[in-house]
Amino acid sequence: MTISMYAASVPVFTQMLDSLSEVLKKAEEHATEKNIAPEILLQARLFPDMFALIRQVQIAADFAKGVAGRLAENELPAYEDNEQTFADLQTRIAKTKAFISSLDAAKFAGSEEREIILRPGTPKEKKLNGQTYLLQYGLPQFFFHVTTTYAILRHNGVVLGKKDFMGAY
Repeated sequence: MTISMYAASVPVFTQMLDSLSEVLKKAEEHATEKNIAPEILLQARLFPDMFALIRQVQIAADFAKGVAGRLAENELPAYEDNEQTFADLQTRIAKTKAFISSLDAAKFAGSEEREIILRPGTPKEKKLNGQTYLLQYGLPQFFFHVTTTYAILRHNGVVLGKKDFMGAY
């Protein structure tokens, strides 16, 4: 049995973006209940040399739209990376979900062999086939940033569990 590149990407990104949205709602509620300025959580990081929560969410959204869009050979929407509030992050997640849900599943056909070029024209240029790009690069990167967002919030006292991370499936 084979699985389509669409099935291995868009539904996975959608599930986890939904859970990310719910985790952020819980974080905002936590900040309100505990009288914590939202910026404290939004700028929190696990270690000084790591990105803050806002950037983690931005990057997760970028991987979802970038991976799915490249596999479907769609032009990628540009995001400004100017989010500063929980509401801004929710908007970014919603935009990302709208974009990936608009992708035609048929355009993913054959993408497992499609050449994906990362950082084209730079010294860090890398060429991968679509399957390697999705399974060994894109999904791990996406999950890293979703997981780090979860970990930042859990570390800062937001009551979360595995069910929150997994979301509905």
